[in-house]
Amino acid sequence: MKKATKLIYVCQSCGYETPKWMGRCPDCSQWNAFVEEIPGAGLKSGMLASMGQPQNIDAISLDPELRFETGIAEFDRTLGGGLVPGSMVLIGGDPGIGKSTLILQVVGRLSQNGLKCLYLSGEESPQQIKLRAERLSIHSQDLFILTGTCIEHLFERLDALKPDLLVVDSIQTVYTEALPSAPGSVGQVREVAARLMNWAKKTGIPTFLIGHVTKEGAIAGPKVLEHLVDTVLYFEGDRTHAFRILRSVKNRFGATNEIGVFEMKESGLQEVGNPSRIFLEEKPEDASGSVVIPCLEGTRPVLLEIQALVGPSPLGMPRRTAVGVDHNRISLLVAVLGKRMGLEMGDQDIFVNVAGGLRVDEPAADLAIVSAMISSFLDRPVDNNMVLFGEVGLAGEIRGVSQPELRIKEAKKLGFTRCLLSKSNMDGIRSPAGMKLLGVDSVKGLMDVLF
Repeated sequence: MKKATKLIYVCQSCGYETPKWMGRCPDCSQWNAFVEEIPGAGLKSGMLASMGQPQNIDAISLDPELRFETGIAEFDRTLGGGLVPGSMVLIGGDPGIGKSTLILQVVGRLSQNGLKCLYLSGEESPQQIKLRAERLSIHSQDLFILTGTCIEHLFERLDALKPDLLVVDSIQTVYTEALPSAPGSVGQVREVAARLMNWAKKTGIPTFLIGHVTKEGAIAGPKVLEHLVDTVLYFEGDRTHAFRILRSVKNRFGATNEIGVFEMKESGLQEVGNPSRIFLEEKPEDASGSVVIPCLEGTRPVLLEIQALVGPSPLGMPRRTAVGVDHNRISLLVAVLGKRMGLEMGDQDIFVNVAGGLRVDEPAADLAIVSAMISSFLDRPVDNNMVLFGEVGLAGEIRGVSQPELRIKEAKKLGFTRCLLSKSNMDGIRSPAGMKLLGVDSVKGLMDVLF
C-alpha cells in the first residue's frame, strides 16, 4: 500500500504549526486559519535549477515583450495590450456571470490565429462545451478540449500535446494527489496553482485560471491566489442585466483598474466600444438629483450618471443608502454640507446611486455627489449640459484631481458644453472649443454656479 503523505497544519495569520487541525489558533487566536501543507514541499531537490545567474542591471535587455492579441479589444485593454507569454491570468467572478463564455471566445480567437489551445474543464463535459461553442460560432482545428480534475494527469497530457496556451476551468475543481483534502480547499487550490505557475514560467506558455468568488471572497476562491498570479481580472455585473464589466485589479504587465465593457447577447459577449454613451443613454432630462461625472477607470475616462434622492424621513433614524459609492463617504459629505453651507440634511433619508452598475471609488466623485444631493434636496435640476468632478475636503474646500484634461475631452466628445471643477485644476488647462470651464474653490460658492 502507498504510504500516506505526512501533513502539517499551518496558521495563515501567524505561521503556527500543528500536526492536527484546530479551529482556533492558540498563538494568535484567529478562527479557521489553519491550512494543510506538506512539510518541505517548497524545498524539493531540483527547485534551484531554474534560478539564473546574477546580472548587472545595466546589462539587462529591455527588448519589448511579445504579446498575443486576442482580437477582442476590450479584453486586450484589461491585459495591458495583449497576452504575455509565460504569464498566469486569474479570472474571477460569481458563478454564472459569463467567465467560461468569455474565455471560450478568447481561446477561440487565438486558436483561429494559429495558436494550439488546450481547454481543461473540470465542471462540464465535452458535449456541453461543444454546445456553447456552436452558439458562439467557434470552429477551430487547434482548440482541444480535455475533461478531468487531476493535476498529475494534466501534466501528462501537456507533455504529449505541447499546447501554446492553457485554460483551467475552474481552479476549484482541480486537485493534486499529494494532498488528501477535497478539491476546492485552500491547500488544494494553492498547491495546484503553484505547480501551474512553475510550469507556465518554465515553458513560457500563458495560462488562464478561472475561479469562482464565494460570498466572502476569501475561502477557497481567487483571493487566495492573487499574490501568486501575474494578472487578476474580475468579471462583475448583475446576471439580470445585459452589461458586464471586466476589471483588472492586478497586472504586472500593464495598468491596473482598467475595465472592459461587454454586453451579453444570445451569440455571446459583445464588446462595447463607447461605454459612456451606453451609461448615459437613459439619463432623464431636467430631473433633480441627477448629475454626470467623468471618472477614470485605469487610463480610460468614462462618463457616469450619479443620482441622489433626498427627502424627509418617517423614521427616527434616517436612512443612508449608497449603491456604487462608499456609504461612509455619504455621511461625511452630509456633515460638510451642514457645517459649511448650512444645509441640514441630518433628518433626511438619502439615497445615492451610480447608474449602470459601475462602482466609483475615486475622490473625484465628491463634487458630483454633493451637487446631486443639493439638487434633490432643493428640487432644482442641474444643467443637462454640465459635468462635474472634484474632491471635497472637510473644510468645504474643493480640491483638484488627476487627469483633468482627459476627463474634459471625453465630456466634450459626448456633447457636454460646461464643466464644473476645482480652480486649482484650471491652471494650465486649455479649454476645448465649445467647452466652458467653471472653477470653484469651496462648496460655499457652489450654489451660484449650479443653478
